[in-house]
Amino acid sequence: MYETIFREYDIRGVFERDLNEESVSAIGVCLGRELAGRGVKSVSVGFDARLSRQTLFGFLVSGLNAAGLNVFDIGMLPTPVGYFSVFTGRFDANIMITGSHNPKEYNGFKITVGSDSFFGDDIQKLKVAVDEFIKSGEKVELNLSATKADVLTDYVNFYKENFAHLNGFDKKVIFDCANGVAGITLEKILKVLGVEAKILFAEPDGNFPNHHPDPSEEKNLADLKNALKGEFELGIGFDGDADRVAVLTKKRAIKGDELAYLYALNMKNPRVLGEVKCSQNMYDEIEKFGHAFMGKTGHSNIKKAMKELNIDMAAEVSGHIFFKERFFGFDDAVYAAIRVLELVKNGVDLDGELDKLPPLFSTDEEKIEASDEAKFEIIARFKELLRSGECDLPKILDIVDIDGVRIKFDGGWALLRASNTTPVLVTRFEGKEEAFVRELQAKVVRIVERLKAEEL
Repeated sequence: MYETIFREYDIRGVFERDLNEESVSAIGVCLGRELAGRGVKSVSVGFDARLSRQTLFGFLVSGLNAAGLNVFDIGMLPTPVGYFSVFTGRFDANIMITGSHNPKEYNGFKITVGSDSFFGDDIQKLKVAVDEFIKSGEKVELNLSATKADVLTDYVNFYKENFAHLNGFDKKVIFDCANGVAGITLEKILKVLGVEAKILFAEPDGNFPNHHPDPSEEKNLADLKNALKGEFELGIGFDGDADRVAVLTKKRAIKGDELAYLYALNMKNPRVLGEVKCSQNMYDEIEKFGHAFMGKTGHSNIKKAMKELNIDMAAEVSGHIFFKERFFGFDDAVYAAIRVLELVKNGVDLDGELDKLPPLFSTDEEKIEASDEAKFEIIARFKELLRSGECDLPKILDIVDIDGVRIKFDGGWALLRASNTTPVLVTRFEGKEEAFVRELQAKVVRIVERLKAEEL
């Protein structure tokens, strides 16, 4: 009944329809039992600004209490502060109740055990356990017992201790918190660092009255772009739970892979992990002074690969930035923003450095609607066509299929992958010539639309 809410990286669905007393209390009990079986004793639970936060908190905590865990209420905070509470060893596990950048009727759960994400097979096994629990008819009594815990003070002190050198930052910078939860930490951090800035929409409001909290959509950056037409020199935006960042100059919106390159310039022998959507420029240019690796999209996949490959920093095009160098290895948009201020304070010309890169034309992520049932089958059929040569595409030089399929041609590359969070196929194209990229895009989309029609 609730099968579709159990995703690759987290649990996510529509409040009341998917996430209700029956499903969420069952998730709390079954997850609590699984965590207890792993030796977890304490779990911190926090939430973002979604209107359903308190209701879901009650259902989830009731289930966790029924499983015998010690539950700590860390309140309304950015998701990365929840990660901070376990990566620093204060609690054994963390659950953040968050809808991230989804529409306001959505919510969900991001789960961390120690320094590891709870994802993939773990979530699929949890789905089975929840289904069996609901079928058993067992009920969970409402039990909101949770010890209040202050994590925010330690989190802000981390910045005070590690970024005092930003005092006196003199560039005109404006932030857009999108009525998510970024302002809860950002305002305090800027104050202790002595950094003056203008902050838009800092007040958390689950109705998101000013614009949708997804900075990867250009229309949601309008307020920052307007501000940059005037006195402001730098604009920084956040998503709903503050794990995704957008950075704008007067000249451009800087994508996550471009940010990764800029950060890497100030690292010694950096080991950088990108995803399949990242520009070839990022990989090629970082290889000149460090090492660059390609991996799967998704915060859980990235955190796992960072451990395995001893990565200093990882990035997604959408603005998830993961620092292990001088940080803890999770994606934190406020931390990423502070590192941007540090680059600028140290004299890095963001536009100037990006202008030095080889000229490439790339599309934004283009999404093609496809049901959760059909999207992976379409990817499989697309791979079959590539292998058989039965497709109208230029000569293929290489195929990377670690996450969907990234096809390399003499003049550029094309990507087709299935989203693990929404019912869409994601495409991206890049090349030396715009005409080649547009032709490549048209051909791939035609193939996908044909495969979609065959699936219907």
